[in-house]
Amino acid sequence: MNISDILSEDMILIDVDADNKRHLLEKVADFIATKKVLDKNAVFDALNERENLGSTGYGNGVAFPHARIAGIDELITVFVRLSKALDYEAFDGKNVDLLSFLISPEKSGEDHLQALAAFSRPLKNAAICQTLRQARNAHEIYVTLQK
Repeated sequence: MNISDILSEDMILIDVDADNKRHLLEKVADFIATKKVLDKNAVFDALNERENLGSTGYGNGVAFPHARIAGIDELITVFVRLSKALDYEAFDGKNVDLLSFLISPEKSGEDHLQALAAFSRPLKNAAICQTLRQARNAHEIYVTLQK
């Protein structure tokens, strides 16, 4: 699975302002609900519930928030670059500014894991992350993520 299979430029948010993790999850849940005509509370609850199990903050300023939701039949991905890094309770203790959100159908197994892997490959590369932080628009981010 390639990022181009699961992410479109209109699902990339840049320079998002958020005061804390909860505020960010609310903003992204609202964005997803609007784009995909879903209940924003269901999206938020699923993401928040997953975060309560343990932070999805990977380290080096990157997080992979993900959840499964009943009643959807497609993977939904959103890439977010924050305007200012925030405390995301990442494993390395560093603040996070690059996030790859994944919402999967409730019974999704292999597709969910493959989508997480597709995003983790570029986001584990420090040089790619630096390029993402300097990108001027969603198109530059989209192209960079496919490297």
